[in-house]
Amino acid sequence: MNYTVITGASSGIGYETALAFAARGKNLIVTARRTKELEKLRDKVAASYPNLDVVIRAADLSVAATVYELYESVREYRIETWINNAGSGSFATVGEQDLDRVTGMLHLNIEALTILSTLYARDYADVEGTQLINISSGGGYQIVGNSVAYCASKFYVSAFTEGLAQELKERGAAMQAKVLAPASTATEFIKSALNLDEFRYEGVVPRYHTAEQMAGFLLELYDSDKIVGIVNGATYDFELRDPIYPYVGRRR
Repeated sequence: MNYTVITGASSGIGYETALAFAARGKNLIVTARRTKELEKLRDKVAASYPNLDVVIRAADLSVAATVYELYESVREYRIETWINNAGSGSFATVGEQDLDRVTGMLHLNIEALTILSTLYARDYADVEGTQLINISSGGGYQIVGNSVAYCASKFYVSAFTEGLAQELKERGAAMQAKVLAPASTATEFIKSALNLDEFRYEGVVPRYHTAEQMAGFLLELYDSDKIVGIVNGATYDFELRDPIYPYVGRRR
C-alpha cells in the first residue's frame, strides 16, 4: 500500500489537499498539532472512501526532535508522495516583530521542511513515481512589506526545493521535487499570523483563492512535469513553470 503524507493537514490547504488525494484513492498519513481536527478529517474521508487508510500523527513540527520522531514513526509505510504544507507567518516590521513568534516560524518553515525533505529524498530518491511537494508562497518570489522575515523563509523554501529538483534531475533520480507558491488563500493563516480570534477574507482581501481551489492547483502541479506551480500576483491565474531561480550545475 502506498501513502501520501501531508503536514499541516488540520485545516486550510493541507486539509483540502488530503480530501483531494483521497478522492484519487490515495491512502493518507496526516499530521498537525490538533488531534481532534485530524480525527474529523479522518472521519470525513472514511464517510466517502471507507476503503482508504488514514493514519494520524499529532506533532508540533516547530520542535526539531519532534520532526525526526515523526519521520521515524512513518518509516514502516511506503510513502509515494510527501507534501510539506505546515507553515506559519508573522506580520510586522523587522524592528517590531515578535522574536519568539519569528523563531518558531523559522523552525517550522525552514528547519522542519529541510529535515523532512532530506530524509524523504534519502530514502525515496530512486523510487519510481515518488514526489516531494513543498508549499512556499508568492512571498517566496517577492518581498512584501511588514512580512520580510516570512518572505525570507519562503524564499528559502522556493530556492531549496527548486535546487533539490535540479539536483535530482541532474543525477537521473526517479523522484520529482516541486514547489507550490500560492497567493492570498482563505485559510487560518492571517488569523494565526496576527493572533486574532477571527478573520474574514471577504470584503477585506481584494483577491484570494479558496483552500479547495489551491488544492486543485496542487493536483495540477502533481500531474505535470513542471517544477513550479505559482499564482500570478497580478492576474491570480495559476501557472505551471520551469525553475525560476538560476541554477549552476555541479562540475565533476
